[in-house]
Amino acid sequence: MTGEEQGQETSCIDVSEQVLVQRLQAGDTEAFDILFRRYIAKVYRQATHLVGTAAEAEEVVQEVFLAVYEKSHTFRGEAAFATWLYRLTANAALSRLRRRRRRPEIAMDDYLPQFREDGHHLVRPVVDWSSDLEQVLAEAQLQHLLRQAIELLQPLDKAVLVLSDFEELSNREIGEALGLTVPAVKARLHRARLFLRGQLAVELGHSPT
Repeated sequence: MTGEEQGQETSCIDVSEQVLVQRLQAGDTEAFDILFRRYIAKVYRQATHLVGTAAEAEEVVQEVFLAVYEKSHTFRGEAAFATWLYRLTANAALSRLRRRRRRPEIAMDDYLPQFREDGHHLVRPVVDWSSDLEQVLAEAQLQHLLRQAIELLQPLDKAVLVLSDFEELSNREIGEALGLTVPAVKARLHRARLFLRGQLAVELGHSPT
């Protein structure tokens, strides 16, 4: 490869996100291809975490990048392009989750700590079951139990948890992606984590509260 060719390749790789989006909005299909290659792995991973199956995740990816191509003119640059992608992915996945046949409702409060007026636990002290995990469960079993518990969350709570604990987005980024305030994100994330803890505690034979 000549020096000139190397320079052209490097300039293509280093093209800023803002420039690529502007080119896409002007109808440049090459810019779309670059954005697609740059973000497809992230979108697929997030979609898989949200919907739980590879087949549905692939469909979500198709929906998301079709929306990117057709609706790029709606992107105003007020947030990062990656955040806009997260929003598109989350919305597509949430739509699928909400269309699924509803399972019997799980009372989340049954798996959250309950307290007396004096501040002590209502049933019995929470057992620190975390030390049992390595002894009782193989990694694959733990992942299976965790996935089952996550699937019991309501779609929006699941999305908040996935974006925080799997995608490692900040509370502000999650709020921008899901249309929530930062306090709402914090509240949903806290309750979702407590719910998962309660679910896993029950599987290990302990009280959820």
